[in-house]
Amino acid sequence: MFGARLAVDPGRTAALLVFVAGGIGLGIASGLVPGLHANTMALLLGAVAPALPGPPVLVGATMLAAGVVHTFLDAVPALALGVPDPAMAASALPGHRLVIEGRGREALRLSALGSGLAVVFAVPLAVPVTRVMVAVYPVVEAHLPVVLGAVAALLVVTEPSLAATAGAALATAASGVLGLATLDLSVSGPLGGSVLMPLFAGLFGVPVLLDALAGGGVPPQDDPAVSTPPRTVALLGFVGSLCGAAVGYLPGVSSAVAAALALLATPGSHGARGFLVTTSGVNTANTVFALFALVALGSPRTGVLVALEGAGVPVELSVLLPAVGFAAVAGFLLVPRLGDAYLQFAAEVSYARLSVAVLGLLVVLAYLLAGPTGVALLAAAAVVGHVPVVFEARRANLMGVLVWPLAL
Repeated sequence: MFGARLAVDPGRTAALLVFVAGGIGLGIASGLVPGLHANTMALLLGAVAPALPGPPVLVGATMLAAGVVHTFLDAVPALALGVPDPAMAASALPGHRLVIEGRGREALRLSALGSGLAVVFAVPLAVPVTRVMVAVYPVVEAHLPVVLGAVAALLVVTEPSLAATAGAALATAASGVLGLATLDLSVSGPLGGSVLMPLFAGLFGVPVLLDALAGGGVPPQDDPAVSTPPRTVALLGFVGSLCGAAVGYLPGVSSAVAAALALLATPGSHGARGFLVTTSGVNTANTVFALFALVALGSPRTGVLVALEGAGVPVELSVLLPAVGFAAVAGFLLVPRLGDAYLQFAAEVSYARLSVAVLGLLVVLAYLLAGPTGVALLAAAAVVGHVPVVFEARRANLMGVLVWPLAL
């Protein structure tokens, strides 16, 4: 299925590094904007890719590098402001709690470790996992509604109290209805058409920002020392990598749904730190698995790869896989540096004013990506997003916005 040969062309390698550097810069810009999804940037890049100079495969390396760096850096606004992109939604609140406890710098490093380890594990696992998935995925695909329904039910019944269980059931039902009513809407804004950004920003970001208006803001942060044992971090990164495989191979399963699976696979004793490592790994590992799935199955499973295919980029693993590796190293190094500065900025300014500014930015993004309908979706999702807050249930239950439409 896969062949391999080692060859180095200095000129082409230098060109690849230049294009990857461009992608890293784009990934930094998109990853640090609260509520912006990697797929949005990928689709915008895909639209302009034909006009970019250079071989198509190197343009594809730029797009892929931007997506990988985004998956590292999207944890920064999720932690500092509580506004995740869809793939980081499941871990946003536990990670945000660490920031409130003064452990935000540690949280940043845990997220970087989760993403970095997931790539380290995914590369050697990609070929054997692909062989297995090619053989079994038709059976799984045929029973996908049952699998997704079981995931949603497990999230509800594993809540710690009756009140939380009731809130979880209401949250998954309400978000499911919201998803059924809106995911297939045809929307259009100045920068394209996507309902995911307003839906997820409303479900997971707006409630945190509204609560922050009366809060004390980001407190002083302690040292960045990671308290979780290295062996545990490695195990959690491995779990995240395996759950990320579901995104790469199974049709219709997004990083957000896989993150919900990862939460169930993470022992509760590891708390917010375990959730953060695992779900960060899910978000990044699927880039590697999806590349191999595209080669083996001929179908793109992520928004970045859809944009890549739409731009006519040839799938050359010998070029694209090193681009993922270079971008992953850059993302790992950038998270603590940029993240610490991001936290410091959030601590020094008025958090109420910052929250209002971010709320305004989310409204603008919702309009740019989905027009007036996007603004209405943002408001409706914000109402549903308050349900887990009221009942003190897991916000991961809001993943019903994707799970139920896919299951039904």
